[in-house]
Amino acid sequence: MRHHLPLKALRIPRRGGAVVVAATFALGLRIGATVRPSLGPRVAAPVAPAFAAAGGELPQSDLPIAKRLDPRLVYPADVLRIIDGDTFEARVRVWPGLDVDTKVRLRGIDAAELHARCADELAKAQAARAALQSILAEGGVTVSRVGVDKYGGRVDAVIATRSTADVSAAMRNGGWARSYDGGRRGSWCR
Repeated sequence: MRHHLPLKALRIPRRGGAVVVAATFALGLRIGATVRPSLGPRVAAPVAPAFAAAGGELPQSDLPIAKRLDPRLVYPADVLRIIDGDTFEARVRVWPGLDVDTKVRLRGIDAAELHARCADELAKAQAARAALQSILAEGGVTVSRVGVDKYGGRVDAVIATRSTADVSAAMRNGGWARSYDGGRRGSWCR
């Protein structure tokens, strides 16, 4: 029997709701990493510069959640809906029988927004959404290198499909999105 944990169930009315979502997602990922040790040799945990200089290591529990996860783990996902050209909602299998419903933002890209400031941006946003829908419809969607997005309520990840190894790169190469490093977003209006 599969259990589905909706994102809304984890929301807390005050600050910290995104942290709870990320921590729950990370817990599932961590449990999966413990159960699936056959993915290859373990990578040593990153060491803080001050500890490295003193020859010590940070205990695993003192590292941020995103640094504790094995970036090589890949999780299957079912696409629930496409939100826009760089975000979709998915049901991610984080543990056998345990799925997490969450919004997933494609790492490293920015697509035009559907809440457009001009007609040109709206046209680009609709084209980007259609392109993402087409790419994800290939099936075999996987989520990896999961991190916390800068806006609460979603995660940031690398996405692949059966035919597309890097969905972010495909969106960039198709002209539906541009590179994004988390800073200030530029205008899509001419």
